[in-house]
Amino acid sequence: MRPFQDTVAQLWQRGEFFSPAAPVAIARAPGRLDLMGGNDDYTGGLVFEATIREATWAAAQLRPDRRVLVRNETAQAQGWQGLVERQLSDLAAADDVRAWAGRSAGTRWTAYVLGNLHYLVKHYRDRITSGIQIYLDSDVPLNKGVSSSAAVEVSVMKAAAHAYGIELAGLELAEACQWVENVIAQSACGIMDQITSVLGDEGHILPLVCQPCIPEDLVRLPDAVQCWAIDSGVSHEVSGLEYEAARAAAFMGYKMICDWEGLPVTRDTSRQIPRYTDPRWNGYLANLARSVFHERYERRLPEQMTGADFLRQAGPHVDPYTAVHDDVTYAIRANTRYAVEENQRVQLFAQLARSPTSAHSERTLALMGDLMYQSHYAYSECGLGAQRTDQLIALAREEGPGRGILGAKITGGGAGGTVAILGQTGAEDALERIINRYADATGQPPYVFAGSSPGADRFGIVVLRP
Repeated sequence: MRPFQDTVAQLWQRGEFFSPAAPVAIARAPGRLDLMGGNDDYTGGLVFEATIREATWAAAQLRPDRRVLVRNETAQAQGWQGLVERQLSDLAAADDVRAWAGRSAGTRWTAYVLGNLHYLVKHYRDRITSGIQIYLDSDVPLNKGVSSSAAVEVSVMKAAAHAYGIELAGLELAEACQWVENVIAQSACGIMDQITSVLGDEGHILPLVCQPCIPEDLVRLPDAVQCWAIDSGVSHEVSGLEYEAARAAAFMGYKMICDWEGLPVTRDTSRQIPRYTDPRWNGYLANLARSVFHERYERRLPEQMTGADFLRQAGPHVDPYTAVHDDVTYAIRANTRYAVEENQRVQLFAQLARSPTSAHSERTLALMGDLMYQSHYAYSECGLGAQRTDQLIALAREEGPGRGILGAKITGGGAGGTVAILGQTGAEDALERIINRYADATGQPPYVFAGSSPGADRFGIVVLRP
């Protein structure tokens, strides 16, 4: 963690980018590994999330004028626009911020930074009276399904807010960052990425009931197991078509079930992130019992339906952050089933993880692994699988519990990205075989995630003072 702080201190002392006459606030936010739950955060399910070792760092300092300067070393390394200059007045309107960020591929990343500043201007107008300069860098790999965007949002929001004398933390910080991703970056994510980056901790898993965001006590995994993650090499984006179609399909199934039950579905705007609710399940498919779903609704739901047919028969659509397209065919039954069943799988997994160490028999650990494989298969049913991630799962299965590999699954929004692996402590040899065989098959050594780190709130704020 020191190299970034040392770099900022050197810039500050030399008067390069930062003025040595004013304080600098430094924040850090890690990426996250979706151990279980993944794609059921927007349907109210329980998710089981870990931080990763990799993180984004942000340093913020107020200016005496109204200029906004952002220097992003990671963007520069990607060949994007690494230095951005705006005026504070340019950040007053969300449409203007979106339009400026969307000018080119090289400025898309600014939605996550300038969007944060727009949020602060919008909600704390009396405090935002001067410009700011922000310096950031990251070692969270991009487009691998480990929430690189959430790490940027959380670190920048926390550092910038502190510089302005605004203390954002916990749920308030996570919801602010989710709003930026939903509204400014226009990615239809749930809140699990942001809240994990905020509240997670090294060596622990964060259970979170996404209704809309109820963190539970951190869980330390049994001493007998550990988790890793392997990048498939297939890029994942939350704004990708597969993810948006899967999410939309779940809400389409939810709306059809509510219609069959005569339940009114109404828009709730009482929180920053609007959503739709009903009087029985409160808008969350996760509150629908699995037995009831199988008995009453599963066979009635269409396996597939075009957007045009849905809008004609069961519209309107009740998800504020996805659209139903006439010419797209949606896997309604599979995605609705996933929302109901995944919640139960995660509850069982979490209960097993919380059980006393003495209860962690081989049978218990094998069941935890099998629940991960079940979850992976369900992703594929939803249209969120990928050939490369299936390949990694097959290699994990071949090693099996006898060699210490208990389970594996695709993570996050799926459709590529990273595969999480649960193994017995000391199974590094089996993990190495998976990595080597995958590298031989694909011609490229995969990126491997190992270890965890403190969330943004645990790290806190480091302030350099004159």
